[in-house]
Amino acid sequence: MPSFHPPGMLTLGAFDAISIVIAVLALAAGIVAGVLGSKAIVGKTIAQAREEAKGVVARAEADGATASEKVRLEAEREAMERKERADKELEAARNELRETERRLAKREDAFDRKEESLHQREQQSQAAAERLRQREEKINAREGEVGQLIEQQRAKLHEVAGLSAAEATERLLARIEEEKRHEVAKLVRKIEEEAETKAKERAREITLMAVQRYASDITSESTVRTVEIPSDDMKGRIIGREGRNIRAIEKATGVDIIVDDTPGVIVISCFDKVRQQVAVESMQRLVADGRLHPARIEEVVEKVRSEVDERIQKFGKDAVLEVNLRGLHPKVSEAMGKLHYRTSYGQNVLRHSIEVAYFCQVIAEQLGLDGRLARRCGFLHDIGKAMDHEMEGGHPKIGMDFARQYGEKDPVLNAIGGHHADIPSTSFYTPIVMAADAVSSARPGARRESMERYIQRLNDLQDIALGMSGVTEAYAIQAGREVRVMVDAARVGDDEAYLIAHDIARRVSEEMTFPGEIRVTVLRETRAIEVAR
Repeated sequence: MPSFHPPGMLTLGAFDAISIVIAVLALAAGIVAGVLGSKAIVGKTIAQAREEAKGVVARAEADGATASEKVRLEAEREAMERKERADKELEAARNELRETERRLAKREDAFDRKEESLHQREQQSQAAAERLRQREEKINAREGEVGQLIEQQRAKLHEVAGLSAAEATERLLARIEEEKRHEVAKLVRKIEEEAETKAKERAREITLMAVQRYASDITSESTVRTVEIPSDDMKGRIIGREGRNIRAIEKATGVDIIVDDTPGVIVISCFDKVRQQVAVESMQRLVADGRLHPARIEEVVEKVRSEVDERIQKFGKDAVLEVNLRGLHPKVSEAMGKLHYRTSYGQNVLRHSIEVAYFCQVIAEQLGLDGRLARRCGFLHDIGKAMDHEMEGGHPKIGMDFARQYGEKDPVLNAIGGHHADIPSTSFYTPIVMAADAVSSARPGARRESMERYIQRLNDLQDIALGMSGVTEAYAIQAGREVRVMVDAARVGDDEAYLIAHDIARRVSEEMTFPGEIRVTVLRETRAIEVAR
């Protein structure tokens, strides 16, 4: 049955429906209000954004205008600078063009003047050529006349003399040559006689005084280096198993060991006399000791080398004290000590250097020069021989470079480098050293040569002499220190004999190598032979 509600009273369900409607309306009103508020806020935000955008655009336009203005001004400034530079370059080019035009005008004026001058000269040359042509015509005419006269005279001369032109010319030239040859021979003979007259006595006096004041005994050492061995069995021990002993000796000493069939000796060969001496003494000790193996060989060689080095230094110091020199570098003294083991034609080079030093002193003092300096030059003149087997070049240059390295002065250096005339003499001491060197080398007993070299020198002397015109015979005498030359008396006169002697001496000096000096004697004699019947 339906329920009954009193009038004026709402039911609970109606009340709930109203509440719901009110709530819905309130929610709708809130939503509408929210939407309207949001639109207002969004509109306000959009308006602010638009305002800010307009401000940003305005600032950007202002900044762009400013930057554009700056760029325009910078471009205008650069354009002005380029214009100024272009104006300057244009002005410089104009100035250069004006200067070039000025120079060209000046040259043109000069060319005009030269052209005028050349024109004048050409006219003068033409006038001179005309005058020369006229003179040439006259000369040609006179030459024709002179030629006719000469032909006439020549024909008369041929008719009188009975000779052709070629024969007459040949005889005339031969006569002139003969006359001039005699004149030259007389002049040479006169000059030589005057020079000999003035210099011979003084030179003989100085040389004899030098030799008398220094008369040292020099013993020549043998250049053959051999080592005696007690038996041939020792040769096998020296060679060793597969040759190791002999190879060890050669490697340690730097020499060549020659073991041949010669009984009782072995030969040691080496250009370096110091290494040769070390090898000889080492071999002698090894043979005497009898212990031959590589380790013992190296030990003995090293000990002998040390002893020989000490001996070299002692030889050098003793030689320096003997010649009384001061201020020599120790290396120079050591190099001089090595010369004790060096020989030249059998002459000990260290004793030769000491002898030359005293000769130089005596000669220099007689000439009024510094004897101490001359003694130094003479003592060091052959120092290059201590190392010439180790370097390229002759011993004068090697010695000069070595002495310069250790502080020697110009007169000494020139004497060392020029005592064989390899370089020009720049002081008086160089020719003194040359003379003293010749005196020391040429004195009897100072030097000796091998038989082969001696025979070759004799043959060369005779061949040079026989190659001269007019020589009939030639003989080398006095162990090759003089050559006697016989000439044809019918072809060679007395004065020409001096020329032949001079030419032979010059060729011998240029073409031969020899110790000391060689005398050339030319003999000319006329023999009249008749047989009585």
